[in-house]
Order: sequence, then structure tokens, then C-alpha cells
Amino acid sequence: MKIKQLLILLLAASLLAVSCSKDDDDEINLPSGDFANGILVSNEGPFNNGSGTVTFISENLGSQEDAIYKKVNGEDLGNVVQSIGFNEDHAYIISNVSRTVTVVDRYTFEKITDISDGFENPRYFVAVNGKGYVTDWGDPNNDSDDYVAVIDLATNAVQSTISVNFGPERLLAKGNAIYVAHQGGYGQNDIISVINTDSNTVTATIQVGSVPNSLQLDDAGNLWVLSAGTPSYAGTESGGVLSMIDTSSNTVTAHLDFETSEHPNLLSVEGSILYYYLNGSVYEIDNSALTLPGHGILDGVNFYAMSVSKGKLYGTNAGDFASRGTLAVYDLNSKANIKTMTVGIVPGGVYFN
Repeated sequence: MKIKQLLILLLAASLLAVSCSKDDDDEINLPSGDFANGILVSNEGPFNNGSGTVTFISENLGSQEDAIYKKVNGEDLGNVVQSIGFNEDHAYIISNVSRTVTVVDRYTFEKITDISDGFENPRYFVAVNGKGYVTDWGDPNNDSDDYVAVIDLATNAVQSTISVNFGPERLLAKGNAIYVAHQGGYGQNDIISVINTDSNTVTATIQVGSVPNSLQLDDAGNLWVLSAGTPSYAGTESGGVLSMIDTSSNTVTAHLDFETSEHPNLLSVEGSILYYYLNGSVYEIDNSALTLPGHGILDGVNFYAMSVSKGKLYGTNAGDFASRGTLAVYDLNSKANIKTMTVGIVPGGVYFN
């Protein structure tokens, strides 16, 4: 009898384990596709000649596939792949010179559609509440025709535009607000525009340093803006500025000034630590620091784009801007170079998929 009871208990436990395992499997919703769980590098390609590409690298850096859009779809992307934005399962690839946003499944890279009507000089994309927002310089020689295009992501069509100050570049969303950095196109600007996505209107402008080139949120919800400063060739040279913005009041609450001849860029943030690139070195600074760091954590590098994720730093080198560039990956604890890979021509962006 005891043996029979034991067998019944073992059978019940086995069924329970299978049931729990099935429940656990049902709860895990992993992305599917050849290009899930890895790194995407957008390669601008040769300017005005040929096509840009996208390179996929597995998260463990063990495998790589180049020109994945063409391999999947049998066609080129377009000239000068400026950037990639994401919304749910879709990726939005901006080809600047071709004036096109190509929509693909972000995990399979199968093409969904092209959006070409409504763009003059598209730059960067962010999505909020079913709408996509794309910064556009318009005619780069005209400072009064710049705008942010609003895409209905259900129909993949530009439904309206928002007139903004000249030179809108990178942008990010926080809640229902979008923050647009106005780098200034071929000139120099020094503001952040705040767009309310409910009304699609500019509700505030925030003055920061000259030529704001990158912006990021830290783990406390603060908005950090890195401005390069005015270059010497543009007249009176000014140094870069690192500004912190309180997004509840849309005011600058702290700023750190660089030397007049220092023009930093490529701000990236992980948690409370900020990273930026300056004169061949990467620097890190805590979001509570009162002064800029005196020395870099990586020296002797030449980065065209830079991103940080999961304790690793990814930096691209565009080389001669005519042949294939490289992506170097560093461990931020040891500062060691883990691996360097050859990617496409002019690698201009690193994204985590």
C-alpha cells in the first residue's frame, strides 16, 4: 500500500512539474527571428553614391551578418542610412539622402513598407502612443523651414508636421513629451524643443550650450544634454556644455562647462553613469558629480558613434569614410577591448535589438 501511495505521489509531482514548466513557457514571450537578441549597426554608406547597410552581430559577439536588409529583401536600403528607430516589433530605418523611412520587422528584417512622402531631409525617429516623430531639416540652407514629421504608425503615412527651430537632430520621448536637440544643421543652434504629443505643438524651448549633439535620460529621470560648443571656424569659439534638465519644470538645473577648445560628443548613459567622447578618449562621470573628470577611461580611440549597454561600450570607427569601418567592444569594468569587428562603410549608429 505504501508503495502504491508513493507511486501516486510521484506521478502527481511529475504532472505538476510538467504543468508548471508549461505555464512558465507560456509566460515567456521571446522575440523570434534571425536578428533578435543582438546588436544592429547602421552603416551610412558612401555619400551620394551607393547604399547604406545594416550589420547584425549576436549578443555574445560570436556571429555577424552584413547587409541584412538586402539579404532578406533583395534590394538596397537607400543612400546615407542616417539612423534607426524602434516601436514594438518594427524598426524604422531613415535613409537621409533618399528621403525615405523604411519600415521592417525588427527581428526578421522583412520589409513592411517605405514612407517617402512628407520628407525633405529626415534625420531621427522616436515613437509615442501610436505616432512616429521624425526630425527633418527641410532645405539645410534655409533656417526657417525645419520641422518634425508626424507619422500615423497604423497607416505608415505622414499625417502632419510640426514647425520647429532650425537644425532639429536627435530626439527622445519621456511620457507624452518629446525633447528635440537643435544642433543647428549646417550652422549652430543652442536649444531643446519640447513637443506635447497630445496636441503636437511645441510647448517650451530650453536654452543649453551651443550645438547640442546628444541627449539621454538617467535612471532618476533627469534629461542630460551634451553640447559640443561653437567650433573655431564658425567665429567666436566656445567650449562644450553638459546640462541637466528637470523635465517636470523643463529648466536647466545644473551644467558643467568644458574648456573653450574642447568639443565633446556621443553622450551615452547607463544607470547613473554618463559617458562621452572627447579628443580620442572616453570619459565617465556620475550624475551627481560637481566637476568634469580629469582623465579618460579609454584613450587612443577614434569613435564616430558610441553606445553603452550591460556594462559594455560599443564604439565605431569610420576610418577613411570610403571603405568599411569597425566596431570595437570594451568591458567597462576592466576597460579591456573584448573584440573588434569590421562592419559597413561609415558605421554611424549602434542599437540593441
